[in-house]
Amino acid sequence: MQIVRLTQENMNYVIGKALAILRRGGIISYPTETFYGLGVKFDLPDSLKKLYELKRRPKKKAMPVIIGDRRSLSDVLLMSLSPAAEALVEQFWPGPLTLLLPAKEGLSDYLTARTGKIAVRIPGESFALHLARRAGFPITATSANVSGMPPADDIETVMKYFGEDIDLLIDGGKTPGGAPSTIVDISEEGFRIVRQGAIRLP
Repeated sequence: MQIVRLTQENMNYVIGKALAILRRGGIISYPTETFYGLGVKFDLPDSLKKLYELKRRPKKKAMPVIIGDRRSLSDVLLMSLSPAAEALVEQFWPGPLTLLLPAKEGLSDYLTARTGKIAVRIPGESFALHLARRAGFPITATSANVSGMPPADDIETVMKYFGEDIDLLIDGGKTPGGAPSTIVDISEEGFRIVRQGAIRLP
């Protein structure tokens, strides 16, 4: 495992290093606006499988992704956004709001858990947002923890969970923590709150 300390001065270098590892199938841990996340490139089945095994994640739990802008929605969505989804996106993206949307055919079961839905968001201001914008492709954004354990808000906890099993750990210091992203299922008409989180919705 490589550990790279993130600064304002080396942001471009760290992003480039992270993207090189993602493109060749590696796993990275990176800071988001809430906790540390684990990232692999969304369309590499072997990497997704390894990540699931690393987290000991139940197969019935889907794997969320982040994107840098709305153009990348076409990589994962079956159709264009509904008016209700458009309204939420306009108000809360970038930010800690995850939308469950109809998944594009052919996406890995590791991303959809065979639900026909994909969980996606544009993260708020953070390294995660800059990484996703440069990538131009979706990146997994599952929390950096073993399933059932608290999410990691510092690199020491990430290292305790995963040791040498990840390829790159980006040290952005202690993350803000707090509530995770709010999850809204908007795959059908209307919307249903799956998890109340950082954004409070009625």
